[in-house]
Amino acid sequence: MDTFAISIAAGGVYRQMHIAHALRMAGFFGGFQAIMPLAGYAAGAALRGVIASYDHWVAAGLLAVVGGKMIYEAAKIKQAEAESAVGDPTSLAVVLVLSLATSIDALAVGVTLSLITRHVFAAAAAIGAITFAISCAGCWLGKRAGHLFENKIEIAGGLILLGIGVKIVVQHLVKGT
Repeated sequence: MDTFAISIAAGGVYRQMHIAHALRMAGFFGGFQAIMPLAGYAAGAALRGVIASYDHWVAAGLLAVVGGKMIYEAAKIKQAEAESAVGDPTSLAVVLVLSLATSIDALAVGVTLSLITRHVFAAAAAIGAITFAISCAGCWLGKRAGHLFENKIEIAGGLILLGIGVKIVVQHLVKGT
């Protein structure tokens, strides 16, 4: 759901969103969501305590930086300048940061999978395929509905990223990990 929300925001912010951009974003999101559980599975139970102690802070920090930057840029750009000033949220650097930030928890999921199943490849493939599909759908939805909100969608996207970061931290603090 995190990648779906980010994809909607990206589709609404980036005026030149084409299928190739959506596929790039969805491919990275789906790929990271599939690879991270495999990496976590490989790490196994030995690293569970170390990973769980800080994964939520790293994810929240990355999301806060990207979300804060989106909000800052949207707030300082006047409506007339917004069209030309909005960057490419599907650029390699942005997509890598967002992919990493939204998939760090999947690393811990992989550690858990190492304790409960031997079918980690099937689980990782399903996670990656579903993430890919909902990310494509989110880009499409954002592209179709984004014009209704003009540059306010960038502020909303930044707030969504900050909210996801807070959600990750709160979940981990409530669970006590």
